[in-house]
Amino acid sequence: MSPLDSQLSEALQALADAKRYRRRRLVEARAGGTQSVRVDGRDCLAFCSNDYLGLAQHPRVLSAFVDGVREWGAGSGASHLVSGHCREHHALEEEIADFVQRPRALLFSGGYMANLAVATALLSTGDRVFEDRLNHASLLDGGWLSRSRFERYPHADVDELRRGLATPCAGRSLVISDGVFSMDGDVAPLGALAATCQELGASLFVDDAHGFGVLGAHGRGSLESENLGVDQVPILMCTLGKAVGTFGAFVAGSEPLIEYLIQRGRTYIYTTALPPAVATATRAALRTLQEEAWRREHLGRLVERFRSAARSIGLKLLPSATPIQPLVLGHETSALAASDALFDAGIWVPAIRPPTVPEKSSRLRITFSATHTDSDLDRLLEALSRLQRQGLFN
Repeated sequence: MSPLDSQLSEALQALADAKRYRRRRLVEARAGGTQSVRVDGRDCLAFCSNDYLGLAQHPRVLSAFVDGVREWGAGSGASHLVSGHCREHHALEEEIADFVQRPRALLFSGGYMANLAVATALLSTGDRVFEDRLNHASLLDGGWLSRSRFERYPHADVDELRRGLATPCAGRSLVISDGVFSMDGDVAPLGALAATCQELGASLFVDDAHGFGVLGAHGRGSLESENLGVDQVPILMCTLGKAVGTFGAFVAGSEPLIEYLIQRGRTYIYTTALPPAVATATRAALRTLQEEAWRREHLGRLVERFRSAARSIGLKLLPSATPIQPLVLGHETSALAASDALFDAGIWVPAIRPPTVPEKSSRLRITFSATHTDSDLDRLLEALSRLQRQGLFN
């Protein structure tokens, strides 16, 4: 064994000893239009997907994807600035901008790359960035890589953010927050954040990966819920692989912002463009999202019913009105035991452990989709109630 392999083996063993070693489960089949999957040889009902509206298997989206492959092939062949920017990409950017009511939108090959592009293009030495302590890893990495002064404020603590912003700075100040926090499911105090930024001369950047498509009267996300536009939140990032059901991400904002990211966003410039067929499928998904409002309504009813029933059987959920419903159990061993017991019962809810969540807050992250039925929910509640009686959640 080489010295490197020896060192890595020791590090892997340390992760296993701390109950933080992660193993991938193999999904072998999916039942179309449902959350029923065959995983690791077992038929399961999944409550762990971010496909919140069930659009990943929608017939219209699938048909558009196939048509896109036939017309454009399997890949784009190059980055957007070389020869990879196709008609479908351009049309999707225009349709996204129109939907989120912003002057322009720019496609990225993933949310991680979009967040890195924004932070590293807009910030440098002499600037400063303020981030919520529970921000997604991609936002934190963008802040660290930006070479600016990096500060984290306690979760959703606008007063503490205000104190930091009140300190004079010669450079640019950027405040970054998730719209919906991916592991807790709560919504950021966006109105207060926007007002504070405007008052103290900072710009606000919101990652609405888990709010886009789900929240707001029209599914435009957490900013629509708070009636916040481009003047209050100049930079909006949303992913397309969650509620939209396809892949990729976009940044939406002003004309100068988008042009600047095209010129200076390294993860945009130096990455192969999304396959045009994915853009074709996404255009179909975006239309479906707007036309089939019943999906958001059904999803909301499932969440309300779940929370009510969970309270009745004594489960202590974090406060969340979104499809993300965390059940915090504390130690890694407890979360793993509960997840394994659910899997044995045919319910797939992975254990989420540090460093994804803070120390001593390992949890089950239960997520809902519009393709879940009332009987699916009954089955989940029955399994959770049985584990509660067995003392696994104490």
